[in-house]
Amino acid sequence: MPPVSLVIHGHFYQPPREDPWTGEVPTQPDAAPYHDWNERITAEAYRPNAELGSFERLSFNVGPTLLSWLEAHHRDVYDRILEADRRTGRAIAQAYGHAILPLCNERDLRTHVRWGITDFVHRFRRRPEGMWLPETAVNDATLQVLAEEGIRFTILAPGQVAATRPVGSSEWLNHTAPGAPAGARDRALRWCHADGFSRGVELVVYDGDLAHTIAFSEPSSEAIVSRAIAHAGQSGGLVMAATDGETFGHHHRGAEQVLDHALTVEAPARGVLVPRLLDELDHRPPTHEARVRTSAWSCAHGVGRWMDDCGCHTGGHHGWHQRWRAPLRRALDLLRDWGVDAVERRGPGLLQDPWAARDDYLGVLLGACSWDDFAAQHIVGDHHRAGVLLDAQRNALLMYTSCGWFFNDLAGIETIQVLRYAARAVDLYQQLGEEPPVDAFLTELAEAVSNDPGAGDGRRLWHERVLPIRR
Repeated sequence: MPPVSLVIHGHFYQPPREDPWTGEVPTQPDAAPYHDWNERITAEAYRPNAELGSFERLSFNVGPTLLSWLEAHHRDVYDRILEADRRTGRAIAQAYGHAILPLCNERDLRTHVRWGITDFVHRFRRRPEGMWLPETAVNDATLQVLAEEGIRFTILAPGQVAATRPVGSSEWLNHTAPGAPAGARDRALRWCHADGFSRGVELVVYDGDLAHTIAFSEPSSEAIVSRAIAHAGQSGGLVMAATDGETFGHHHRGAEQVLDHALTVEAPARGVLVPRLLDELDHRPPTHEARVRTSAWSCAHGVGRWMDDCGCHTGGHHGWHQRWRAPLRRALDLLRDWGVDAVERRGPGLLQDPWAARDDYLGVLLGACSWDDFAAQHIVGDHHRAGVLLDAQRNALLMYTSCGWFFNDLAGIETIQVLRYAARAVDLYQQLGEEPPVDAFLTELAEAVSNDPGAGDGRRLWHERVLPIRR
């Protein structure tokens, strides 16, 4: 029987938690006995996996904002993760701010991809071949940008593939019609750019059953490998699972040990390979073209979870709704679009090309580029005011962090965090003498109502939980 290759991908990520004014993470009592959730999850997952060497055997990505925090607060864990990739080359990049890319405008989508590449190159000292899409949220526009920015592959869930056809065929097999086969895990797929097959993105479709088992059922290491062998069948080949990296130790205590045993003992004992994903792609080039549908791995309704009361939520009480999601997004879109106009008006007096400067600005924040070198290339006006405008745009990007919509209520800490980014952007625009449309923003935000009567609506939360922390 042909050999079985097992690849488990860990998506390691936490939403940014820093106070946008101070850059420090405030105390989060529900993370006790730790100071905050970053500290708790580091102790439960990131550190033990780094010490076990899991990053040398997993395919993995780590969110850029989480890497920044680890670099500052747990340098030994950060260094182990980078060293694991230097030894094995298993890391892939992540689009920077964990925004839902199909819901971004084209310019923001491209900046998130470019910043993800910049962050990866700065830390891992090589260009990424793969990129994790936040929540695996995908559409044609997202894949077009990946292809144009030189990303070779991404990872998707089975239900995200809309149709496939053999390379060279003119007939598509629809995977979304009732009764149709649900995707093609065992095939190498390629999404093609409009300019032809030679330009595109390879799609690695993970095994949904195995991924679900690992994420939710706490299987033994023997069960993980047995399921991989069974799913490969007589044809062998690649079986891949993708799950949150926090599964291994935070969501399930001891799962990091199970993972380690599965990949270092059980798989080799049963003749199962644990290869680098990139090597598998080189060995098995695409045999089928694919079309995708606008979708994500954590929403059964496309990308409704980040714009609608679609029925998807995590936590909450019986009868709670998420009707607050749509007005929250409308309010932030209003501020974003006003900010675009502000950049178009203010930018030319400060920056040679304001949008190109924004794309390069992350290099300054990372220390990959000095301010003087950046200024020589981009700034044509007052240096301080140029920096304020770029910082306003950075906060405008971060206010779309997907976690703000993911959970059950408007008053959750993740949603308050995205509103704090919005408030910081407002402050920075005001420093430039601009007058952001705060009244119109709050009118939209007032339409977002918490399930907790004591919390009220978005306008009240803005005044009670956002503005009071301003510095």
